[in-house]
Amino acid sequence: MPERRTYPSDLSDARWALIEPRLAAWRRARTDAGVGGRKAEHELREIFNAILYVNRTGIPWRYLPHDFPPYRSVYGYFAAWSREGIFTELNYNLTGLVRDHHGRTVTPTASIMDTQSVKTSTNVPAATQGTDAGKKIVGRKRGIITDTLGLLLAVLVTAASISDNAIGIDLLNQAATTHPTLTKTWVDAGFKNRVVEHGAALGVDVEIVTKDPQVKGFSVVKRRWVIERTLGWIMQHRRLVRDYEARPDNSASMITIAMIDNLAKRLTAETTPTWRYG
Repeated sequence: MPERRTYPSDLSDARWALIEPRLAAWRRARTDAGVGGRKAEHELREIFNAILYVNRTGIPWRYLPHDFPPYRSVYGYFAAWSREGIFTELNYNLTGLVRDHHGRTVTPTASIMDTQSVKTSTNVPAATQGTDAGKKIVGRKRGIITDTLGLLLAVLVTAASISDNAIGIDLLNQAATTHPTLTKTWVDAGFKNRVVEHGAALGVDVEIVTKDPQVKGFSVVKRRWVIERTLGWIMQHRRLVRDYEARPDNSASMITIAMIDNLAKRLTAETTPTWRYG
């Protein structure tokens, strides 16, 4: 098969070197276990490139360009890697490498937590949607925890009607399990005493940070600007401007993939093209 022309979303050799070992180990484990039937015919790098293309451009799966593997195969890999936690593992490993690169301990001790409500597309099942009465958005709510560099530590996607308290409790459980060194998190006023008390039970000090009432108009809020920047990074990936996923867990995986893309580029000192310039 002739080599295709590259897309801006494609992995460089350096970034693929960071991701390939985990995917290759996954394929070997499946082969050894006799899972998957016939011999795999598609390169893992091309599968991952196709997933990044969907994540970055926002197209439906079936609209993948023909020089990628068939969209059904690409989605099959995406679903398997989502279900088996491969994206979560990649994000965890790359986060540790980026933290070390910045002179931080590999395991974080402090974090920031926030939620974001987004509209959904028409294919999303009504049972997985809801209404965020405060923001007047019908759709889903994303809850994320980041470290103080803005790197993703935990993610949860729910109906928009679910309270920040309920999401916060689940996120704290996730983050404390994956990162047992966490002792501090900053949140906004949408999180109430239930989250503060639950954090205390987990050994995590939850501090509610609010805007200075004396300051008029926009102002940078202590610590919370970090996670707002992370949400901005995520929204550079058009698949995440609106929630198109039929399953909330797949939606969480799309967020994780966007962060994997960000982390790999940080480690290789590569830049991310903006929508305007490519």
